[in-house]
Amino acid sequence: MKKLLALAVAGTMAVSLAACGSSASSAPASSEATSEAATSAAESAAESVTEATQGGKVGVCIYKFDDAFMTTYRNALQEILEGKGYEVTIVDGNNDQAKQNEQINTFVTQGVDALIINPVMTSAADQIISTVKDADVPTVLINREPTADQMSAYDKLVYVGCDAAQSGTFQGELILDTENKGDINGDGKVSYIMIQGDPENIDAQLRTEYSVKALTDAGVEVEQLDLQRGDWDRNKGQEICQNDLAKYGDQIEVVFCNNDDMAIGALQAIQAAGRTVNKDIYLVGVDALDAAKNEVANGNMTGTVLNDANGQATQAVECMEELLGGKTYAAGEQSVYVDYVKVTPDNVKDFQ
Repeated sequence: MKKLLALAVAGTMAVSLAACGSSASSAPASSEATSEAATSAAESAAESVTEATQGGKVGVCIYKFDDAFMTTYRNALQEILEGKGYEVTIVDGNNDQAKQNEQINTFVTQGVDALIINPVMTSAADQIISTVKDADVPTVLINREPTADQMSAYDKLVYVGCDAAQSGTFQGELILDTENKGDINGDGKVSYIMIQGDPENIDAQLRTEYSVKALTDAGVEVEQLDLQRGDWDRNKGQEICQNDLAKYGDQIEVVFCNNDDMAIGALQAIQAAGRTVNKDIYLVGVDALDAAKNEVANGNMTGTVLNDANGQATQAVECMEELLGGKTYAAGEQSVYVDYVKVTPDNVKDFQ
């Protein structure tokens, strides 16, 4: 967008300069001289406009720094933005929405050119959107998606992320792709536990729903033994799985986890209980963290789903630059999605 803007302005300046040159002299300039002057003027103007539109101040709000996936994401954002010449400030919300609201207000007061926000709570979207709209700051929301109605309040706002329903569906398909479709004990149904992220988070809701829906849509009978919130946390994933294994034992055939951190915690509990993944229990996660990919490669996880942090970071910056270039988003068209990818023992090497 910056280059297009530069060329447009340059073209206008060049035509203007050429016209002035032909009328400023009593002797008409040759067409070749005029052409050269216009070209030179266009190049100079383009360089000037490009220099003027490069860089700028960008504020980035992350819901909490110690989330493994968001660590990968924010590092990618920082690298891309700084590589493009932006002055970048990234702040940690510490999983505290009130603190993040203050951080957003501070960025607005400092006069940032754009904001990239990973909300602590999607329920706070109305307040966040109202703040950035009142300040007229182009804003990209990431990772946690508000509703289309909420986003429609501001046309300089866009959400970049992945369709969480797709990630849940892919988790279910990973189970369907096993030799017994998850029914290890052959009783005609898949008995599972679900370790959920933050149930207020739409991604957690959709992953929870669609992972099971993929099974039932395929005609597989299911039985939910337990569903508990693990808040995306490895230690909580380990604790929940440990307690469920003690309570339900061999009844558990599948452990669904809304993210890889909780899945790795669950794996620790599974191994401590003497169970073997892909033999007497299945385990799936989401994110394709390096640690999870290693476990998939080693046969200790049935699979995971790539939540492409680098791809999303790239798309988020592209959308931010389009907003800075003057683009607006119509209501109902403010969500930009990057596809998930299933990661299995067969293709995990492609992602390592």
